[in-house]
Amino acid sequence: MSDFLFRGTLADLDPEIHELTRIEAERQVRKLIMIASESTAPMAVREALSSAFQNIYAEGYPDEETRWMSEEEILDYPARLSHYRRNSDPRYYKGVEYADTVEALARRRAAQAFAANGYSADQIYVNVQALSGGPANNAVYHALMALGETVLGMNLLFGGHLSHGSSVNRSGKWFNAVHYSVNPETQQLDYDQIRALALEHKPKMIIAGYSSYSWVPDWKKFREIADEVGTYFLADISHIGGLVAAGVVPSPVGYAHVVMSTTHKSLDGPRGAVLLTTDAAIAKKLDRAVFPGEQGGPHVNVFAGLALAFKLAQTEQFRQLQAQTVTNAVAMADQFQKRGLRVPFGGTDTHLINLDCNTIKGPDGAALSGDMASRILDIAGVVVNRNTIPGDKSAKDPSGIRLGTPWITQRGFDEAKSRQLADIIADVLLACAPHSVDTPRQGRQRRAKLDFDVLNNAKIKIRDLALAAGMDFEPATHGYPHFYYVDDVSAAGVFRLTGPRVRQMLDYAVSSDLSTLKPGSVQATGLSLPGADVSGTLACVAFDEYVLSVPAEGAARVATWLRDLSDGYVSFNLDGSADYSERRMPGPFTVMPSPQPSPAGRGSLVSADKPWFIGIQAGVQKEALPSF
Repeated sequence: MSDFLFRGTLADLDPEIHELTRIEAERQVRKLIMIASESTAPMAVREALSSAFQNIYAEGYPDEETRWMSEEEILDYPARLSHYRRNSDPRYYKGVEYADTVEALARRRAAQAFAANGYSADQIYVNVQALSGGPANNAVYHALMALGETVLGMNLLFGGHLSHGSSVNRSGKWFNAVHYSVNPETQQLDYDQIRALALEHKPKMIIAGYSSYSWVPDWKKFREIADEVGTYFLADISHIGGLVAAGVVPSPVGYAHVVMSTTHKSLDGPRGAVLLTTDAAIAKKLDRAVFPGEQGGPHVNVFAGLALAFKLAQTEQFRQLQAQTVTNAVAMADQFQKRGLRVPFGGTDTHLINLDCNTIKGPDGAALSGDMASRILDIAGVVVNRNTIPGDKSAKDPSGIRLGTPWITQRGFDEAKSRQLADIIADVLLACAPHSVDTPRQGRQRRAKLDFDVLNNAKIKIRDLALAAGMDFEPATHGYPHFYYVDDVSAAGVFRLTGPRVRQMLDYAVSSDLSTLKPGSVQATGLSLPGADVSGTLACVAFDEYVLSVPAEGAARVATWLRDLSDGYVSFNLDGSADYSERRMPGPFTVMPSPQPSPAGRGSLVSADKPWFIGIQAGVQKEALPSF
């Protein structure tokens, strides 16, 4: 061995992590991701993130004059290197001559991408070192405010962000946070209320820009309010940064004293943030606040990804993407309203949509919770997040879900497909039967069930939409089947069932008497599921492991039924009627294909002594026991 370098690919050195990355890639292909704060970064951006820039430290900043250089001047290596060798740079480390180039390029391209409202790239000061949106906002506080001073931002429950003065965030702990909300009638920003709060509390900074409020703020009105009370104005465009850069929504550049955007949401770049200002004095404060105020060495590999992302953000393809993103969101909001679902804030003119789950109620008055809605949609194949909506009292049990169209638009969705997807989502949510249950640790909790066929028809429709959509990488092929569908013809009819509560589950799911089934024994059994009664054999390997054999025809439906029972969201009512009962199958447990079929079973398919199992109404009528 001549050195100590670890050579080999990820698959060579850590096949487990390699497999995990491939499984995650497959998840992103097979599901339709509507997390409003997510997008897929181009493979080239991910390639830049894995570059040799990952290996170095570069505390400090490039030379100030590079802010006003053209790309050609920044990339003039002989000139830049001769300058560096003669004069060095403001950084604390050497070995950063090319880090200077890539950061200067990222700053310049960001200024070009966000130039608007009569301001050229030469008039915009950029910092690309903040690691994400929260740290970037904290740097703005650090730069412009003293501890204990007042900040005016939107209430988290109405669409604001944690870093806008939430009591659980340091912005709410270290500063005096005052919050505005929305007009209760229009469900939109009330600028008279915001102005009145600003005049009353005299904040040092006002924040506009939101995490779930779906309309673009009026930047000019916010600046007028800020000027009237003599305060700073921060525009947090984390969510709509891509829309702003593309020019499809109004830009706050020139209105806000500081503009902050994350770079991994609608900008489709690496995880990071950018700070912009047209004020040179503020720019100096921001730079010192980010480093050394907020963080140490920056992630130089991220600069490389940012430089590419800001280059792409200046293309016509990017502009068309952002315009279609808004069109798709508006179409989905309209389709949800046509299906009878309430859209908080009255609609959208951005990438972002909210849905009110409160309108879906059960007989006991329980409404569908945002948590249940997001869980069920995830199983169906649409990834969203639970979210507070106006009227909620706590973020712990929100009544809404938040959806965004950046990722599906990248994959080629147009207005027609967006409406089609909205209909599938509406089918799932409107089929839910919400109810309340008593839990041993959390008290009364909201739960929901829906019909097996409604859920699985939605899974198939979403699968087909997802696999027909474009993606920047191919799905992996695995021995372990992570994604199951009721029409999967690959199932051979033999399944290995495992888990600490699998015996309890089987006792409710099958018709035979498990009390006689010991390790090493086999019995005949039957299952009732929507649309079918299936007979088979059940072998006990151990009390937490069983092998179930059923006819190959329809076996995939049996496996899907069992997996759905494990998930806990399907109704036990086999006729498709709404199920508001508190009953839920013990679990979770796993259902895997087994290469080893079980031998023929003995005994009756249906136990005459079982008090209850799914489908018992069709097979057993047992006389009641005498009174105790």
